This record gives sequence, C-alpha cells and structure tokens, in this order.
Amino acid sequence: MTLFRLFLVTIILVVNIYTAVVIANHGMGLYPIFFGDIAAMTWPGQFNLDFLGFLLMSGLWVAWRHAFSAGGLILGIAAFNLGAPFLAAYLLIESVRHKGDSAAILLGKARAENRR
Repeated sequence: MTLFRLFLVTIILVVNIYTAVVIANHGMGLYPIFFGDIAAMTWPGQFNLDFLGFLLMSGLWVAWRHAFSAGGLILGIAAFNLGAPFLAAYLLIESVRHKGDSAAILLGKARAENRR
C-alpha cells in the first residue's frame, strides 16, 4: 500500500505542476481545445475522447461508491472535471481512512462489509 500511496502522490504532484506550467503559458482555455480536437477527428481528438471515457467512468464510480448521494454526486462531478489529481487524492485519502482495505477502498465500507 505504501508504494501505491507514493504513486498517487507522484501523480498529484506531476500533473499539478505540469498543469500550472501549461496555464502560465497558455491560459485556462482547456475545454474549447479539448472538444475542438475531438470534433476535428484527429489523433489528439481520439486521445481526448478516450480520456473523456476515463473521466466519465471515474466520476460515475465515485458517485456510485457514495450511493449517488448528494455528496457523492458532487464528488463525482469533481472527479470528472478535475481528473487524475482529484482521483489520486481521493484514493489516497480513502486508503488511509480504510487502513489499506482494498475492498472498502473500491466498494465503500458498507458494500465491502456486506460481501463478507
């Protein structure tokens, strides 16, 4: 679990630093570029569409893990919009909260307890 947590911290740091450099150099215009590449049917667009699928799965999983409660929906929207740094931080926090119990991390405490 320690290596996994270090991996998560690395993702948070690397993506946030990279994002800060991109924002400093190009501003905050992500969405028009992101969806413009998809609309252009190019390789960058294919990558963005594939990544969009991961963002959707991430957001839906986080919301599902919280039984689609109001808080879970807010966290799911955050997961969708904030990407890998959010999901890495979320998993890091949950790994500490659940003391490394993989089932509880992935399913949530109630679902993990119900399967035993």
